[in-house]
Amino acid sequence: MIDIAAQIGATGREVTEADGLVRVLLTRDYDAAPADVWDALTDPERLLRWFLPITGDLGVGGRFQLEGNAGGEILHCEPPTRLKVTFGDATSLVEVRLVESGPRTRLELEHTVPVAFAGSAAGSLFVGPGWDGAVLGLALYLAGEIADDPVAAANSLQTQRFNLASIEAWVAASTGAATAEEIEAGRVAAFAQYCPDVKD
Repeated sequence: MIDIAAQIGATGREVTEADGLVRVLLTRDYDAAPADVWDALTDPERLLRWFLPITGDLGVGGRFQLEGNAGGEILHCEPPTRLKVTFGDATSLVEVRLVESGPRTRLELEHTVPVAFAGSAAGSLFVGPGWDGAVLGLALYLAGEIADDPVAAANSLQTQRFNLASIEAWVAASTGAATAEEIEAGRVAAFAQYCPDVKD
């Protein structure tokens, strides 16, 4: 069973809008060395055990595709500290940074898109819960607690309840960066996307 409150509280969330861009930032600490976290993020055999199967040319300048999800181009790769890719669109950028902190590793995942693409800072509600699920999956995997089928686990009722709490955490992070109307519209859309079977 997932301790939903503890898992939600283990991730930092920040939403900003500036210079025509919406920026979503997640931070989370893992009890693992940067090299191990990096390997779990970039080795296709390990990635499919907690996230999704990946195919393509995984070198800088190469293109990748996540099964049933987005693809993109690898723009920068500096093991074991920094990876930057396009994600679904050339203007949608995801950067992962790993910072050693004693025996732990801090992951910083930053996703930026143009405001015109996101609609408003409330666009965080379309991507934030998905990234929350990813950093949760990585935490469970590194702790040896991952399910046999991460895709089935991601669609489980328990994970959908986690997603419900994640959406509210992103609502809180977006408050002040978007209007109340934009946030409420984002919340409704996020519920439909991430919690289709939760009835409460």
